[in-house]
Amino acid sequence: MKRFLCLALLALALPAHAVNSSLDARAAQQDIPVTELRIFAEVLERIRAVYVEDIDDRTLLEAAIRGMLLDLDPHSAYLTPDEFDDLQVSTSGEFGGVGMEVTMDDGFVTVVAPIDDTPASRAGIQASDVILKIDDTFVKGMTLNEAVNLLRGEIGTDVVLSIMRSGENNPRTLTLTRDRIRIQSVRSERLADAYGYVRVTQFQNNTGRDVQRQIDRLKADGPMQGLILDLRNNPGGVLGGAIQVADLFLEHGLIVYTQGRTEDSRINYGASRGDTLDGLPLVVIVNGGSASASEIVAGALQDHGRAVVVGRRTFGKGSVQTVLPLHDDRALKLTTARYYTPNGRSIQADGIRPDIQVNVARVELMERGEGIREADLPHHLAAGTAAAERDSPADDLASRDYDLYQALSILKGIHLSRAGAR
Repeated sequence: MKRFLCLALLALALPAHAVNSSLDARAAQQDIPVTELRIFAEVLERIRAVYVEDIDDRTLLEAAIRGMLLDLDPHSAYLTPDEFDDLQVSTSGEFGGVGMEVTMDDGFVTVVAPIDDTPASRAGIQASDVILKIDDTFVKGMTLNEAVNLLRGEIGTDVVLSIMRSGENNPRTLTLTRDRIRIQSVRSERLADAYGYVRVTQFQNNTGRDVQRQIDRLKADGPMQGLILDLRNNPGGVLGGAIQVADLFLEHGLIVYTQGRTEDSRINYGASRGDTLDGLPLVVIVNGGSASASEIVAGALQDHGRAVVVGRRTFGKGSVQTVLPLHDDRALKLTTARYYTPNGRSIQADGIRPDIQVNVARVELMERGEGIREADLPHHLAAGTAAAERDSPADDLASRDYDLYQALSILKGIHLSRAGAR
């Protein structure tokens, strides 16, 4: 490596005619592209000499580094000190902005998922929306970090986005007011009395602990017959958090493994003993906004047969990024491996396909027109409070969140089938 750097620097420092045959021979032996390095040096010199404005060498070299990473994949990036700080802050669970996870797709900034209860989610931004403009600036040609920097700003200031949505002919314009984004990554509630619901919006360092606490709280409220784990619009986050959550529900076996370029680069992540639900039925909900770490959890639980995965095919972000600190508080975020489920499925570009597909739907409760019923007869007996209250929550859930309504129906079906088999 040191020899490569020395030869590269020498090729950059000297004009082509000054690089002697001895250097060419050494480069050929080590398969170093001296011709391309000479071209790079020549381009650098031409920019210095005739570009319309004077640009310092540091700016040119940083641009070269960014360009080198830009063509690799959408997730590798060169991080300045400010960008490195932003990355560390975002994984801690609090940062400023509009509240959405974005990626680069074919030169456009594309929404992976809006974060719950943020300006982006309240404005109706959806997974797969393409951002065309941020204020008056076109996004095409920007790096991902440059676009993110434009989305962020002082709390209370507005940012105007031009959004193109699949299936629509014209872009829509949305004005979002920046806010402090505090990610409460885990919340829970009881559904239909005996069924638990846990929502994970993003995986952070302590997400496994937080999920366990929410499950303990649900158990304390009374016996449970099953649990729904909601990973919709969860853009991922910290790998360790995903492994912790999957481990809560698995007794043993592989959770995920990563494989790099070489055979000996495989790393296995396994489960420890103990299922926090003691085998109770588990349903996982996913959609196109479920990416990366959430796909790891869904894939592990699906491969082990521990959960039924419900919803729509996930985003398909199955690559591993390693943050490598550099000199002067800079860093390199580099894709170094791919994620694979326990059965060896690659998540990358394919995603997790649900066991039960639930298409996008909206339920509207219509007025019943079924003719005369018991309730229409004079002097009929009242139904009683318990019966009236029992029907209403299900109707409300179906109209409020159809995916969750379907998942709850499936969970109830699993519980009843198990109970009948005893």
